[in-house]
Amino acid sequence: MIDQVMAYIDEHRDEFTARLLEFLRIKSISTDATCKDETRQGAEWVRTQFERCGIGCDIVPTPRHPCVLADSGSGSNGTTVLLYGHYDVQPIIDLSLWKSPPFEPEIRDGRVFARGSADDKGQVLTHMLAAEAWMKVAQRLPVRVKYLIEGEEEIGSPNLADLIREESDRLACDYIVISDTAKLDENTPAITYGTKGLVYKEITVTGPANDVHSGSFGGTIGNPGNALCKIITSLKDSRNRVTIPGFYKDVRKPAPDERQRLSRLKFNEKRYAKSLGVPALEGEAGYSTIERRWVRPTLDVNGLFGGYQGPGSSTIIPAKVAAKVSMRLVPDQDPEKISNAFDKAVLAAAPKSVRVQIQTHGTNCSAYVAPTDTDGMRAALLAVQKGFNKRPVLIREGGTLPILPMFKKVLGADSIMMGFCLPNCNAHGPNEFFDVSDFHAGIRSAAYFLHELASR
Repeated sequence: MIDQVMAYIDEHRDEFTARLLEFLRIKSISTDATCKDETRQGAEWVRTQFERCGIGCDIVPTPRHPCVLADSGSGSNGTTVLLYGHYDVQPIIDLSLWKSPPFEPEIRDGRVFARGSADDKGQVLTHMLAAEAWMKVAQRLPVRVKYLIEGEEEIGSPNLADLIREESDRLACDYIVISDTAKLDENTPAITYGTKGLVYKEITVTGPANDVHSGSFGGTIGNPGNALCKIITSLKDSRNRVTIPGFYKDVRKPAPDERQRLSRLKFNEKRYAKSLGVPALEGEAGYSTIERRWVRPTLDVNGLFGGYQGPGSSTIIPAKVAAKVSMRLVPDQDPEKISNAFDKAVLAAAPKSVRVQIQTHGTNCSAYVAPTDTDGMRAALLAVQKGFNKRPVLIREGGTLPILPMFKKVLGADSIMMGFCLPNCNAHGPNEFFDVSDFHAGIRSAAYFLHELASR
């Protein structure tokens, strides 16, 4: 049967590409209130795709944008998969940086350029089209697949946790599959098994009641700008290790076999630096670049603001300055403990001549690592190998997906991240793209995954 499914996918290649372009024309920017109707249109479009191949589907309202829930019904064995994705997209920000209109998809050099092409419309559509191929050929999927496709991922999924708790029986599953990550590089497919956690802070330092003359008052009062620099530099040492007391206490070190596996990945540091436009790489001493990206915790300044920002000079002592700082966490680090330790370290480093306030942004999130020895993971590895005609590698991701620990906590299921786009696909940036060949390899991989899982 799998051969007929693959034949159907190949025969409908052009139609599937056209379907992708149709999906990408929908301006489903979830953060933009003026796009509310078009975001709803995105949900309606997804429902139509399920209905056209005979999979039952509902649009479930939330306080903001709706979710799409679908269910293929029972398969040939008792395994159930929940496919998660999102139909909403990031805003455009600066239209002048786009070579073609972001909601008028254009294929150039074998790539589809449009907002949402890789994140996440193109990737989630691979699974929908794989299901369609199975339904058209066999009138059923080989395993039961439930679908949860939301419209608020790009605004932090504010209503997803409540929906999952309310619909936990309906969403019960053995595995969760997500395609919202990337390949290792242009030639190497990958399955991601871990993501970092996140603690995000804002430090505000205030001094005099208003900006004052640095000549008249310099050397007599605390300068919030100087104080903020002192605070930030105190958080890391010369070896790029975070100095917050207890920061590394609970860090889970990668097992020797995992560290060996990561060391075997083909990674060119010079090419990596060149692709980012930096003169040299930097990070925690004693670890490789890949280890620092994926398995070691980090602390970074995300923004600095305050004081004079205009052209030329203005000799002032600013009344107020601020910085945004994020910490990416690894397994066994407790976000609340790290959050509290950060606050204490900042206040301890602050001069008595200024006032310091610390704000926590968003919800602190734990890291997530999935087991790599399950039937689901083995099926995914073999499926991607067949879909891309090349064995995939197992990788971690330096970013954060709060839904993963939440899925594990509420549904008790682990997540398998099958990423089909390139790591430099410009997700969230101008000229986002998805290789057409990777799109179709993703459809084949998604179809093979159901076949391989049913065989176990």
